[in-house]
Amino acid sequence: MKYLTAASRLLRHSSRNLSDLGSNLQFFCSIRPSSSCLSYPSLRSYERFIQDDCFHRKFTLKNICFGGSGVGILHSLARFQSDGIRTHHRNLASTASIPERNKSFATINSDDISYFNKVLGGRGVVQDEEKLDDANTDWMRKYKGSSKLMLQPRTTQEVSQILDYCNSRCLAVVPQGGNTSLVGGSIPVYDEVIINVGSMNNILSFDKVSGILVCEAGCILENLMSFLDNEGYIMPLDLGAKGSCQIGGNISTNAGGLRLLRYGSLHGSVLGLEVVLANGTVLDMLGTLRKDNTGYDLKHLFIGSEGSLGIVTKVSILTPPKLPSVNLAFLACEDYLSCQKILVEAKTKLGEILSAFEFLDINAMDLVLKQLDGLRDPLPSSKHNFYVLIETTGSMESHDKEKLEAFLAQAIESGLLTDGVVAQDINQASSFWRIREGVPEALLKEGAVYKYDLSLPPEKIYDLVEEMRQRLGTAANVVAYGHLGDGNLHLNISTPQYDDNILAKIEPFVYEWTSKQRGSISAEHGIGLMKANKLHYSNSAETVQVMAAIKKVLDPSGILNPYKVLPTSVLSQS
Repeated sequence: MKYLTAASRLLRHSSRNLSDLGSNLQFFCSIRPSSSCLSYPSLRSYERFIQDDCFHRKFTLKNICFGGSGVGILHSLARFQSDGIRTHHRNLASTASIPERNKSFATINSDDISYFNKVLGGRGVVQDEEKLDDANTDWMRKYKGSSKLMLQPRTTQEVSQILDYCNSRCLAVVPQGGNTSLVGGSIPVYDEVIINVGSMNNILSFDKVSGILVCEAGCILENLMSFLDNEGYIMPLDLGAKGSCQIGGNISTNAGGLRLLRYGSLHGSVLGLEVVLANGTVLDMLGTLRKDNTGYDLKHLFIGSEGSLGIVTKVSILTPPKLPSVNLAFLACEDYLSCQKILVEAKTKLGEILSAFEFLDINAMDLVLKQLDGLRDPLPSSKHNFYVLIETTGSMESHDKEKLEAFLAQAIESGLLTDGVVAQDINQASSFWRIREGVPEALLKEGAVYKYDLSLPPEKIYDLVEEMRQRLGTAANVVAYGHLGDGNLHLNISTPQYDDNILAKIEPFVYEWTSKQRGSISAEHGIGLMKANKLHYSNSAETVQVMAAIKKVLDPSGILNPYKVLPTSVLSQS
């Protein structure tokens, strides 16, 4: 109790500055032995690590932008392979219920190649086997297609000509950007033509008054973040794959990420789109207005449709201003109930400055520390069952600090926190985020992984994790982390190799359990190939039928990203 009292007194009377290296050093030392505080040597170790492997996380403190110069996810994967890390290629038929190839789809011939060369020139027609192998394989190395052709258009008109031709020939196509899908949504199932929009990567305009950015779909998310940082703004979404993923793919999957709690989903941020339909028709919905009630707001059909209704070519998006005051706390809890209570308190006490609320369990923490070189436990004095990251972002440093200190003091006194530390500088803040964002990389290094991206009522999230551990026993390591602030669980089952017996214990149980809680089987990763036949777990039959009817109107021949998003059986009926 004396430790809690001392910590409370220190918090209430503190005048610490987050960017001052020494000012926070004793923050939690009054609750735990001083040897458990992070030392300056450990901060230097963090700095070296960030430079090597940071997932491009950027922080802004006192109007200064900081960031590592690390590698993106796809490059990290290449490094894993070169270092001899296991990768797991599987036959598609053993990873999902794969429908037969649609016999109405044509196959590529020499006349098709000649036409595409005429439209794109040799630069945009890719038949090189090595390049195609990368484009045919998903990031998880779980799905692999057999496309013989990748097209790389540079303009909307070229996309239109390609789709017009493919539609007339009944050639199936797969839109592709950074190819970071975790559900097999951006790779061919069979021999579909890959249309990669990565060459369409121009920023078209930015309004410094409204914060509205207009750009092409192939812009890499991190590049947009860097551009906006120089303009005094930020992107409303932030993902671990920011160094590779592209904004068109983000929108097509309605990506969520770390900032959704603060800025909401892309349905609210995206103001307009330019989309090319299956028959080559260009829909110009590229508005830059906050208010526009002229008829149906069709852009929302394409946000989250994963390229199955049209290919996004341009984007208009509202970006928030960059705020100068950022604080990050890495905290420990004894049980999941305490995590929930802290979330409620954070929403109430931190209010408008709360920008992220993430959690990970001890299994996730142990895995990251085991697999990722250079990382250290921020709370090394003892192990904890749960960890929480709380970020605040505001415009007044003293005000924000006061609110955070008052919140933490109350959480300490009430016993909700068992340990914790506030970032002392940008290197330590980046290392905290690296722990949370590094879980997918650690899982990939560990071996095979079954990934599930679920939305659930926050109070139910960990019930599923515990039930899954009971079902699988020692055969698998069940790892849980996610965006607790918006009810998004990333459930990962890690095994030495893929095993159909283990998969049979996971599915359909995980989907049935989620459905009983009226949850969603896809919070932010999309449906793709992995969950196309599982859509009924989160949607009524009538709802799925309406989706199929919309698909039929916009893509009558079904050439856009076939076998994805919607059950093939429903599409055939419609």
